[in-house]
Amino acid sequence: MSAPIEPVYRTEALIAEDIDAYLEQHQHKTMLRFITCGSVDDGKSTLIGRLLYDSKMIFEDQLASLEADSKRVGTQGEAIDFALLVDGLAAEREQGITIDVAYRFFATEARKFIVADTPGHEQYTRNMVTGASTAQLAVILIDARKGILIQTRRHSYLAKLVGIRHVLLAINKMDLVDYKQSVFDEIVADYRAFAQQIGIEDFVAVPVSGLMGDNIITLSEATPWYRGPTLLHHLETVEIDEQVLAAQPLRMPVQWVNRPNLDFRGFSGQIVSGTVRPGDAVKVQPGAQGSTIARVVTLDGDLEAAHAGQSVTLTLNDEIDCSRGQVIAAAEHPVEVADQFEVTLVWMAEEPMLPGRAYLMKIGTNLLSATVTSQKYQININSLAHEPGKTLELNGIGVCNIATDRAIPFEAYEQTPDLGGFILIDRFTHHTIGAGMIHFALRRSHNLPWQHLEVDRAAHAAMKQQQPRLLWLTGLPAAGKSTIANLVEKKLHALGRHTFLLDGRNVRHGLSQDLGFTKADRVENIRRVGAVARLMTDAGLIVICAFISPFRSERDQVRQLMPEGEFIEVFIDTPLSVAEARDPEGLYQRARAGELKNLTGFDSPYEPPEHPELHIDTTALSAEEAADQIVARCLI
Repeated sequence: MSAPIEPVYRTEALIAEDIDAYLEQHQHKTMLRFITCGSVDDGKSTLIGRLLYDSKMIFEDQLASLEADSKRVGTQGEAIDFALLVDGLAAEREQGITIDVAYRFFATEARKFIVADTPGHEQYTRNMVTGASTAQLAVILIDARKGILIQTRRHSYLAKLVGIRHVLLAINKMDLVDYKQSVFDEIVADYRAFAQQIGIEDFVAVPVSGLMGDNIITLSEATPWYRGPTLLHHLETVEIDEQVLAAQPLRMPVQWVNRPNLDFRGFSGQIVSGTVRPGDAVKVQPGAQGSTIARVVTLDGDLEAAHAGQSVTLTLNDEIDCSRGQVIAAAEHPVEVADQFEVTLVWMAEEPMLPGRAYLMKIGTNLLSATVTSQKYQININSLAHEPGKTLELNGIGVCNIATDRAIPFEAYEQTPDLGGFILIDRFTHHTIGAGMIHFALRRSHNLPWQHLEVDRAAHAAMKQQQPRLLWLTGLPAAGKSTIANLVEKKLHALGRHTFLLDGRNVRHGLSQDLGFTKADRVENIRRVGAVARLMTDAGLIVICAFISPFRSERDQVRQLMPEGEFIEVFIDTPLSVAEARDPEGLYQRARAGELKNLTGFDSPYEPPEHPELHIDTTALSAEEAADQIVARCLI
């Protein structure tokens, strides 16, 4: 057990004698954000609880509550259960595991800290990524009795992935292995071999007991063979990344155009790297417009210089176009601009990632539409092998190509996390479903601009004397889409219109013959059809598409390809019982017999349109009547 601890902080005396001096001292302390992570029951919450307790960072009412809770729901008998300081959720206390990310703030004479106690269970890996995204150091715990486990590997890999540069390996529960140096040395050697594989170049290892307090605040008499730093001493003295960011070129994503009156126009945001001074030459990306800094403005007055981490308003000496989402950068070192990237993606949703599906992407101050165009491989955390796969499941990690709907300013995540890190958001639920790190731009696609064509879309339409349209018929299998679509084309052809019909079954014989009927393949099928249909409307045609197209997001993605008003979504609404009764190919019968998998409406979902341009009830209208309604809508 560690020696008796009675830390004496000069801070307490300073508070009593001169509160203003204390506040001034506190304001200028550096801040370290760190996470604790590792496998389930490695003792993360106990370690942080002990750290707060021994450093006297607990208020009297918190201590009284902790003592009461320890007796009621604790795991240490009559002794204090330090984990209860951090495990705030009732579910965590009942199960004995950390589910949510618990943040705690504390300070010592040397530094201020924000610690995120992150979950150890694989099910909550997404929570761990959330906690790690803003951390500068990772405390990775290992149970001395168990050694390196799968979650140790997973969390170490994720910490490296999100750019954490400092790792403290806390080999915990040394009291349960009799404080043997051989156990400590063996674990350190095993971890060093793994760390080299994933690119962790250096780490500090400390033998600790969160329960007994060994080597947390002071060196323990139980480990006379260890003469390294205590856990707290390392946290107080490790060099943080503020100086590294300050030495990089200026980057400030614009959050807000500040126009309080007609005489002032400034651009507000947080400087994510570099230093800025009046007179500095800058460029605004995208656009590459140049100017110089006129003023560096804050609420407390103008500054002679501002550094990474500060939020300021910059005014320029020239009237140039600049808005939210753009980046003000050093003129000699501008940021890159691209719309396609290679990224590492960590998937955080129960629903799998589907290449070709459109998601919302939040990167810096930009919110835009993005699509995972392809998955190169997924990473096996246990073996670090690169394995093939089309999708990512919950907690999966993969390297993918991703495309955005417009070019954005960026830098590789490894260089500037604020300009290279992003999240993906579901377009309908608005839940965060993925987190990613940009590696580099796919320069080939970025360097291929659109070729100007003399005979354009308007010229094709004028020659045919018609307005291009995309009539998109969607509904369950056997709803009547193909029958109605065929009638629509016949009627338009009779009226002298130039048309083309793309039918779901026919496309499967050519354009999409390599695709199956999984969710991922259905998404890719509609992406291809949408791209072809757009090209056909560019030729001035009225295109009729008859596809089940079960997912709203893919239909919406096709809609976004088309000019306003040219996409007409037609919901062929047929109840499942009616569709099954009229099924000419026996699809539902085969599905019920187990001979056909992934049949939409039976064992694969169908998402009906919420606001279609036309809603056709086939129980109330004949196919001829339905076709007449669609033709009338098309010719408006």
